[in-house]
Amino acid sequence: RQVTYSKRRNGLMKKAKEITVLCDARVSLVIFSSSGKMHEYCSPSTDLIGILDRYHKQSGKRLWDAKHENLSNEIDRIKKENDSMQIKLRHLKGEDITSLHYKELMAIEEALENGLAGVRDKQMEIYNMKRKNLIVQDEMLEEENEHLKYMLQEMTLNGNVRDMENGYHQRERDFQPQMPFAFRVQPNQPNLQERL
Repeated sequence: RQVTYSKRRNGLMKKAKEITVLCDARVSLVIFSSSGKMHEYCSPSTDLIGILDRYHKQSGKRLWDAKHENLSNEIDRIKKENDSMQIKLRHLKGEDITSLHYKELMAIEEALENGLAGVRDKQMEIYNMKRKNLIVQDEMLEEENEHLKYMLQEMTLNGNVRDMENGYHQRERDFQPQMPFAFRVQPNQPNLQERL
C-alpha cells in the first residue's frame, strides 16, 4: 500500500504541475497519507489561501465554522476600535483637530483638564508621602542623637571617659615601633654640636 501510495501521489503531483503549465490553470493539491504526513502542491501564480477563498466565494460552501467567523469579526471590531483610539490619541496631542467641531473640541479640552488634575493630585500624593518619610527619618535621627547624648553623659559621670582616655594614652606609650636602622643627625654647624 505504501509503495502504491507513493507512486499514485507522485503521479497526481506530476499531473497537477502539467495542468498548471499546459493550461495556465491555478491548482492546489493537498494529500495526507495514512500515517498523517502531508504533501502539497500549489501553482506558482497563487497560494492555498487564495484558492480556498476563491472556492468559498464561488461555491457558497462554508469552509470555516461559526467559531472562526466570530473570531474574524472580533478581529475586525478590535481593529476598528484601535483605529478610533489612535485618532482620539492624535486629537489629545493636538494633531488633526482642524476638522473637529466646537463641541468635540470642548470635550477634548475637558478630558485634558481632567487628566491634568489627576496628574497633579498624584504628584501631591507622592510629595506628601516623601515629606512624611523625611519627617519620620528626622524624628528617628533626633531620638538617636538624644540617646547618644544620654549615654555620653552617663559615661562622663562614671569616669569611664577619662579611664578610656588614660588607657588609650598608656597603650600609645607602650607601643614602640621597631626600626630596622638607627639614625643619628649630625649637624653641619659647629656651634650646634655644643648644644647636643
